Amino acid sequence: MTSTSASTSTSASASTSTPARYRELRAQLDSLTTEAFRPELADIDELPTLDIARIMNGEDQTVPAAVAAQLPRIAAAIDAIAERMARGGRLVYAGAGTAGRMGILDASECPPTFNTGPTQVVGLIAGGTEAISEAVEGAEDDAALAAADLDGLALTPDDTVIGVSASGRTPYAVGAVEYARSRGALTVGLSCNAGSALSAAADHGIEVVVGPELLTGSTRLKSGTAQKLVLNMISTITMIRLGKTYGNLMVDLRASNEKLHARSRRIVSLATGASDEQVEAALLATDGEVKSAILTILGKVDASTATRLLTQSDGHLRAALSATG
Repeated sequence: MTSTSASTSTSASASTSTPARYRELRAQLDSLTTEAFRPELADIDELPTLDIARIMNGEDQTVPAAVAAQLPRIAAAIDAIAERMARGGRLVYAGAGTAGRMGILDASECPPTFNTGPTQVVGLIAGGTEAISEAVEGAEDDAALAAADLDGLALTPDDTVIGVSASGRTPYAVGAVEYARSRGALTVGLSCNAGSALSAAADHGIEVVVGPELLTGSTRLKSGTAQKLVLNMISTITMIRLGKTYGNLMVDLRASNEKLHARSRRIVSLATGASDEQVEAALLATDGEVKSAILTILGKVDASTATRLLTQSDGHLRAALSATG
C-alpha cells in the first residue's frame, strides 16, 4: 500500500536558520561521502554526450558491489522482519525526497505482486502526498513530523519501520526510527554513508557506501539505485519467507488487469504443467486464486479443501501440498 503522511512540516524554514546553523550543516555535508566533490569530473559538462553516458554507466556498475558488501546485514534484517510479519506485523518505510519515493514505490508494488493487505506494507514520505511529485520545504528537517505520521499507525512490537536516507542524517528518517524503537517496533536504517546517525538509531543498520555521486550531492543517482536494490531485496525475500511464492513463481499475484490475468494463467500452467482447459477450470473454481488453483491440480483436491489446507499452512503452498499426501 502507498500511504503518505497527511501532515505538513512544522519545522523552521530555511529563512529562519541562523548562520551558526548553516555552518553546522555545511560541516555535516562536508563529512559525507555522498556529498563529496570529484574534481576529476569538473569539466564533465564539456564532454560529448556519449562520453558522459559511458561515465554514468561505469558509475552505476559499482552499486551492486556496494550492496553485496552489506548482504549479511540485509539478510539479518529480512529474517527479523519476516518473523514479525508472520505474526501479523506491518512493514513501514519512512523517508524524505528520493528516499521517501523509493519507499512509496516499493510499498505500492506489493499488493499487486504479492496480494498483501491494504495496510501490510506502508510508505511514508516527509511532507505527505504532495512530496511525491514536488519538494515540500522543511519537511525532511522535522523529526517530530515523522513521529506524528507514525503515531497514526499505532505501532506494535510486530511492526517494522525502515528509515531510508542517503545521507543517514535526515531528521525525518532518523526521527521515524527513534520513535518506532520507543514503541517497541523493529527498526532498520538504510543509508549510503558509513557511521551514520540513522544506523546508530536502528536495530539493524545497513550502510551501502556507493561513494561520491557523478553530480555532487545528487543522491537520486547511485544512492537512489542502491536504495531501490536493497528495498527490492527486503520486500521480495520477506514475501518469499512468508510463502507468497512457489519456487520463483508469484502465486499470490493479484490479477487486476488483462496482463495480470494472463500472467495468472501462465503461472498456474508453469507450476502444474496442466492443459489450458484444466488451468481455466481450476481458476474458475477458486475464484481466480492462483495458489488455490495450483493446489487443486497438484493436490487433486476441490477448491474448498484447497482453501482449508492453505489456511492451515499459513498460506505456504509447499506445506499445503505436503498435507494432501
